[in-house]
Amino acid sequence: MAAMSGTVNEAGSILGAGRHQYPIAPGAFTVTDGFGARGGTHMGVDLAAPAGTPIYAAADGLVVASGAASGFGDWVVIDSLDASGRRYSTVYGHMYETGIFVHTGDIVQMGQHIADVGSNGESSGPHLHFELVPGGRLTGGHQVDPMPWLAGGTIPAPSTPYCENGFGTAGGNLASGKVPPELEIWYRRAGSLCPEISASLLAAQAQAESGFRSDAVSPDGAQGIAQFMPGTAKALAPDGQPYVIDADGDGVASALEPADAIIGQGRYMCAIAKTIEGWESDGKVSGDLTALTIAAYNAGEGAVLASGGMPNQIARHFTETRPYVARILAAEPGFRSLGSEGRFQADETAELGPQIVAAGQQWLGTPYVFGGGGPGGPTDGGFDEAGFTAAAVFAGSGSTISLPRTAEQQWEQGSEVSLLSAKPGDLVFGSFGVRGPADVGVYTGSGRMLHAESGGKVAEVPLSNGMKARRLSR
Repeated sequence: MAAMSGTVNEAGSILGAGRHQYPIAPGAFTVTDGFGARGGTHMGVDLAAPAGTPIYAAADGLVVASGAASGFGDWVVIDSLDASGRRYSTVYGHMYETGIFVHTGDIVQMGQHIADVGSNGESSGPHLHFELVPGGRLTGGHQVDPMPWLAGGTIPAPSTPYCENGFGTAGGNLASGKVPPELEIWYRRAGSLCPEISASLLAAQAQAESGFRSDAVSPDGAQGIAQFMPGTAKALAPDGQPYVIDADGDGVASALEPADAIIGQGRYMCAIAKTIEGWESDGKVSGDLTALTIAAYNAGEGAVLASGGMPNQIARHFTETRPYVARILAAEPGFRSLGSEGRFQADETAELGPQIVAAGQQWLGTPYVFGGGGPGGPTDGGFDEAGFTAAAVFAGSGSTISLPRTAEQQWEQGSEVSLLSAKPGDLVFGSFGVRGPADVGVYTGSGRMLHAESGGKVAEVPLSNGMKARRLSR
């Protein structure tokens, strides 16, 4: 898709394409960490300034991410175009949630006050972590040193052409080539309707519902890619229109038409999420918002409310709804663009072990939650031991290795190596019983590991006695 000068996407025009400025006023910051520091892993520049110092949009553009991000604590990502129509993102990290003043979908102008300096996430003091990403942060681009550009230079031409049709939308978090090509733009658009529902989640859900078949009809009468019941498709959304609308403009709104169904799926999931958020605020429901929204799509919102969380009222909730939720949550990371949720971006050409360590380090300090986490990252706010290692391996392998959910099952992956021969990135196992190990972590070298500490948080700690090691490979 060719990028037209002056536009980011079909949502509207961006004036002044090509102009840019420093994100913090010159003289108000000190560069404390340059691009490529920390052994080449620091993919931006750190601009230290007192907490509360204003952060300005470095360029005109469209906000495609705003809020929580692993490593950053909270971030803002703005997609923009340079004077030649080349696509790029600017990234702003380590702000606090209360210190961010823009939302996903906002159009911003260069110099607009978008946030205040904070010290959130992996931060040792107040500063702005700033990135410049030709090609787009959510759509496969790679960071370059932003300082020459800030000083008046131009955006480097990307080494390979970018044809992502998710650029300029929050739907950019959908990895390219994961859904049928004719459906990709619709998942991206549906994944940009509200911050609670991503394009990757909608794609994973559709895979579970219909396998992306537009002609699918269930025994219960559910229709199309999103498996809408006819009554639900025609029910009125909060905006007063039916959930399934004429998204493709052919004059007919039908759950059997892919575009209509996918946009309808996004509209319905957003409405469910907003309802559940209200119930959680009122103390009527508790649990992970994403999981409960998926459950409500399957079993109905009333089942979530009646159960006070994950549906548990009838046998079908255990035999159908809960496995349905688990299947979608496990599949979603495979549809997600690398690096779209936070700082770490895997280099598919680099050695696997150090990348697993780097991926795991982004979650240092994340709380321990029994049963929490998996390949997609934390759930219910945290990790248990095996949930953490599954997340680190999935991110570090560039979404190519998805580990099972328990330490016993993870012990069966890869090949055993002696502890004396263990390398950073190997998995280390302990607390062996008759069924295998009950504990697992990521080896970092020198007798230490990254580990989700029961009752504590993810930390780097010494190995436990009697641990054994296994090595994974791509």
